[in-house]
Amino acid sequence: MVVNSYQFWIFFAAVLLPYYTVLRRNSKGQNIWLLVTSYFFYGYANWKSLPLLIAVTIIFYLLGIGIEKQNERNTGKARLLMISGLVLGIGVLFYFKYLGVLIPGATPLLNVIGISFFTFKLLGYVVDTYLGKMSAVRNIIDFGAYVAFFPTILSGPIDRPGEFIPQLERNRNADWDGIAEGFRRVVWGLFLKLCIADRIKAYPDAVFGNVGYHNTTSIILAAILYAIEMYADFAGYSEMAIGVGRIMGFKVRENFLRPFFAQNVSEYWRRWHMSLTSWITDYVYMPLNVAFRGWGKWGLYLATSINVILIGIWHGAQWGYLLFGIWHSLFLILAAALEKNRKTFEKKHKLKGKWYYKTPRRVVTFIIVACGLVIFRTESLSDLTAIVSQCGKGFGPIFTNGLLEIGTLGLFSILLLFFKEMKDENGWSIHFLHSQKTWLRLASMAILFAYVIFAGELKGSSFIYFQF
Repeated sequence: MVVNSYQFWIFFAAVLLPYYTVLRRNSKGQNIWLLVTSYFFYGYANWKSLPLLIAVTIIFYLLGIGIEKQNERNTGKARLLMISGLVLGIGVLFYFKYLGVLIPGATPLLNVIGISFFTFKLLGYVVDTYLGKMSAVRNIIDFGAYVAFFPTILSGPIDRPGEFIPQLERNRNADWDGIAEGFRRVVWGLFLKLCIADRIKAYPDAVFGNVGYHNTTSIILAAILYAIEMYADFAGYSEMAIGVGRIMGFKVRENFLRPFFAQNVSEYWRRWHMSLTSWITDYVYMPLNVAFRGWGKWGLYLATSINVILIGIWHGAQWGYLLFGIWHSLFLILAAALEKNRKTFEKKHKLKGKWYYKTPRRVVTFIIVACGLVIFRTESLSDLTAIVSQCGKGFGPIFTNGLLEIGTLGLFSILLLFFKEMKDENGWSIHFLHSQKTWLRLASMAILFAYVIFAGELKGSSFIYFQF
């Protein structure tokens, strides 16, 4: 039941009807209904995984209470409980995501969807409770609704408990401005997914699926389109998840901030999959940075490398994910090593903010990112070697099959995306979906929705990040 399917919207209408009518004055009732419908949604996707979700939710709920009580009595026991939670959460991740690869012949009993996303929620919760950043949640319904929140459980964003759970403690009445904003984001997410990601995916699939038949020209074009596809697919889901949450009265964490306008790899990671990047930064990078501070700049480089490699293997136990992390770590270290000289050079020549300085840096960063995503999609070292080998054979006629499927509408959609991103990045005062004039907002959304119906691939294909 993907968010871009009619089944989801039938389900969502059924969720909203009692949520904003008979339950509108009762936050407890809303939360119970939210928990039940979230479990239904998750069970519909993979019912065999539902008992695991319920079990770890109960265990971490009890751990949170235990940690808070022991913090007042015995900090050593509180720390032990926190570490037990970390071991359990990481152990669950290891078993279901990495066991089959790291231990040949071993196979997990289940293929658990969304495990990376809800496990990170649970790990963050026990750490925050131990550090006193939040109180332990005493209402298990609220805690369960946070962990299983159906718009985000399959592919994020990864909400922090201290931000999300307080929203469960108050009634959510129909806020028409919030509902309108939610629908705007849903429509934009549908545009990204259906008009861009699903429309252009045929070409990268064709090229990388049979790379031995293609030359450097086709591989470069496929790499560019794959980078755009990945962004449109994942950002499209995030927009829809944030929008659905907004319609229900929740503010979900932002996940993307125009990453292709980044001027270096470090900035790119501050703009891409921000809920994961900030989670890793807070719970992994910062503690490592403190632990390695005696090593000077080499400690910083080591902490940076571990941080981004962990982001890579978070996706799964596959060579491509590990190499993806290593690839980005090299450029992050390079950016850190050159940062002081770069800032001095910018100041001396008054380059900061100049378009002729920013544009080449953005192009170079995009090339690095696109190459990294090619590595990301390879399943083995032999796949990557085959791509590099084919690129070494030189340029040639461009492969045209699949380009016809992209066509004029696909190209126009990509141009529309980059126009909007450029408008937002530069702060141009051109307003359509967010105009202060109600009629212009409604007209813009209606036109965009009509365009999605007309130009989008309406088959309801799954999102790339569902596998993680």
